[in-house]
Amino acid sequence: MKTQVKVCGFLEPENAWTAVELGADFLGLNFYPRSPRHVTVEQACAIAEAVRGRTVLVGVFVNASPAEVEATIERVGLDLVQLSGDEEPAPFSALARWAIKVFRTGGDPGEEALAPWSDTWGLLFDAPHGALYGGTGNTWSYEAVSGLTGRLAGRRVFLAGGLGPDNARRAIEEARPFAIDVCSRVESAPGIKDPELLRRLFEEVRNAHPVQAAP
Repeated sequence: MKTQVKVCGFLEPENAWTAVELGADFLGLNFYPRSPRHVTVEQACAIAEAVRGRTVLVGVFVNASPAEVEATIERVGLDLVQLSGDEEPAPFSALARWAIKVFRTGGDPGEEALAPWSDTWGLLFDAPHGALYGGTGNTWSYEAVSGLTGRLAGRRVFLAGGLGPDNARRAIEEARPFAIDVCSRVESAPGIKDPELLRRLFEEVRNAHPVQAAP
């Protein structure tokens, strides 16, 4: 099975369309106000309208309330939501089937941390970066998650953390994720994806040969 690609953090409809045309399976829209890639609901609606039906739209939230997330899903028409903060599982139980929960551990967070999120649509493992919530470009040992992808067979595991054209193939072959998540390393500026970097990235993904395909 082909490794899927999520490209995250767009500010302009045309730029998002280019990413989808080049092969983005998932497209992330960031609703965290402190992010340099933050979009308003109005901006997100314009981007969503440009690519709807061509990719999976993922809304990225950090410590937002369930009510805020649900309202944004309704207004923008999001397909999935990504919970990238320090959310507790119980308040989001009604959204679990549409949620990707992020763990910033640089490895296996352990069953105690994972179990409460067992009903989520997917899990995303990112590099640790202190008090920040993603998009930093920090890398880590992607091989550290390889045992985790095997243990979570049947779950959709996303791999993030400083991925770009120069290391995506190695990360896929070492970690064998369902999908990779890219952001800063395919940009010319925050929120603006570089078409040439995206082309190179998708070529590397196509050429990757994971030892064992993710489910």
